[in-house]
Formats: sequence, structure tokens, C-alpha cells
Amino acid sequence: MWSLFKTDLKMLVRNKQALFWSLMFPLLFTFIFGFFFGKNSSGGTIEVIDKAKTPASETMITALKDAEIFKVNEGTEIDKSEEEIKKSKISAVILIPEKFGTQAPDAPTEITLAYDQGNAQVGTILSSFLDKYLTQMSFQVQNAQPIFSIDLQKVGSDNKLSYFDFVLAGILGLALMNSSIIGIAVGMSRYREDKILKRITTTPVKPWWFILAEVSSRLVLNIFQISLILTIGIVFFDAHIYGNYFILYGLAILGAILFQLIGFMIASFVKTTDAAQGAATAITIPMMFLAGVFFPVDALPKWLYFFVQYLPLAPLLKMIRGVALEGQSPFYVPSNIIIVLTWIVIALIISSYKFRLSDE
Repeated sequence: MWSLFKTDLKMLVRNKQALFWSLMFPLLFTFIFGFFFGKNSSGGTIEVIDKAKTPASETMITALKDAEIFKVNEGTEIDKSEEEIKKSKISAVILIPEKFGTQAPDAPTEITLAYDQGNAQVGTILSSFLDKYLTQMSFQVQNAQPIFSIDLQKVGSDNKLSYFDFVLAGILGLALMNSSIIGIAVGMSRYREDKILKRITTTPVKPWWFILAEVSSRLVLNIFQISLILTIGIVFFDAHIYGNYFILYGLAILGAILFQLIGFMIASFVKTTDAAQGAATAITIPMMFLAGVFFPVDALPKWLYFFVQYLPLAPLLKMIRGVALEGQSPFYVPSNIIIVLTWIVIALIISSYKFRLSDE
């Protein structure tokens, strides 16, 4: 079996094209989201045209820069800035009129915010920030205190987390799912087309040796994938991992075994490489967008969440995020591990019943 393991591992490494895409597909997501939401990222560039040059306007600009939501540049003319918005070179422009924040009788009390109506999120974030800042400024001018306020409480740990941390955990599950399901389904179908599986039955090699060697060799690839994604996320984009790495890798191996069994299950029902590719894609693409890779599954409509929470990837990602971001035990929510183990049993039973090395 050790010889089979080394042979399978060499075949995986020598298949340069398959190896490249199995590694690059999740890494592309890591870099894309890292550049947008990781360290030193911002929500875009805005310009501020300060005609007032008063302590009030300078304090506002400093607050905008300190918030680190957007990259703040200095603008000169509102018309020129609006043209930059139309060309998508900047996201918005803030015009602070002359005498703003002074005690002069004719001092203006409004500032202008212009943004692309096709990018409503930027307008919402900026208007909310400015509205809160100007409200506080109004209270200071009037020497008054607000009557109502918010008592902001965070549920869970006090760990510093970002959206990139959330997505990075999702990409870990995505990498395991894609490489395992597609790799096994397509690989076994190609072996069947080339009659490699049938030839194995004529050798002293036991079928379960072959399957165990195939799974073990791909687990090596999965562990390398996870290590590469975590290294890039932490080193280049300042991702936060607060949980135990050994537990995290244990969950990764559990997920890889689950998805490899699903790959064997697909290979049991399809006979050609093209069919396996189509069937694997039909399974992985919906899970990629519905199972919580890029956004929390509880944001889905209730009727859809009822089904999505039982997909193989959804509970796995909940456990990975619980361990990586909160330092929780994988058994913190027992239903997650139960769902994953149930899928493993289902896939194992179907694969054992349907998958045959001698199938043509």
C-alpha cells in the first residue's frame, strides 16, 4: 500500500495542470479578498474639498482618515471630482464650504456629499459616518448632551476580526471541497476510461488498498493547500487565527475525507470524465455560493436556510470558523459535527455499495 501511496502522490504532482488549478483556484479568492478586505485595504478612494480650512473641517478630515474606511485624498474642484466619479477613479467627493464651522452669521451648516448612484453602499457608509459626526459636532456647539444613545455589546470573544478573516475560513472549506470532489470524481472516471481500475483487479492489490492510497495521497495535497492559504492570509493580509492549529487541521482532514467520499459517490454513478466534471461542478458551485463561503448562511431567506444548513459544507465551515476565529471547540454546537459525520456515513455507504473497480 505504501508503494501505491507514493505512486498516487507522484501522479498528482506530475499532473501539472490539475495541480496548478487545484492550488490556484482557492488562492485567487484569497488574494482577491485579501486585497479588498485584508491589511492596508480600504473601501475605495474619496476626495475631500476643504474650502473652509477651519479647525472643524480639519478635525472632520482627520476623523475620516483615522476611520480607515476609505483612502482620503485632497480635491480641488467639485466638477472635476464628479468627473472622476463618473470615470470610476474615485468613489465619492465631500465638499466643505467656506466658513463652515465658524461663528459667522452667514456660516453654512451643510456639507455636500456626491457619489455614484450605482455604488449606493459607499453613499450609505459615508452619509452615516458624516451624519453621526455632524450630530456630535452640533451637540458640542450647543453645549448639550444627547438624550438617547446605544449600548454596544459584542456577543462572543473580544478578538479583533475582519471580514477577510471570515472569508479566509470559507476559502479553506472551498479549497477542500473543490480539490477533493472534482479531483476524485474526475480522477476515478479517467482511470475507468483508461481501464486502469480494471487492471488493478487482476493484480494481488486489494481494492481497499488502492482506495486508501488514493485518499491518503490527496490528503497530503489538502494539507499543503490549507497551509499555503493560511500562510498567505496571515503573512500578506494580516489574517487572524485565534484557535488551535492542530484542531483546525483535524477539521480540514475530516472535511477532505467527507468530500473525497462524495467524489467517490459521484464516480460510482457516472462513467465518463466529462460527465464526472459536470456532476462535480453541479454540486460544488451551489455549495460555494449557498453554504456560507462568502457570507453567513443565516442571511439567507428562512425557507432556503432550512435546506442550506444541512449541506455538507455549511456545518463544516461553522466549525472551522468557530475554531479559527473564536477558539471554540468543534463540539461547541454538536449538531454541526453530527451533520458532517452523517454525510460521511451516507457517502461511505453509497460509495461502498456502488463503486466497483471493475465497472466499465
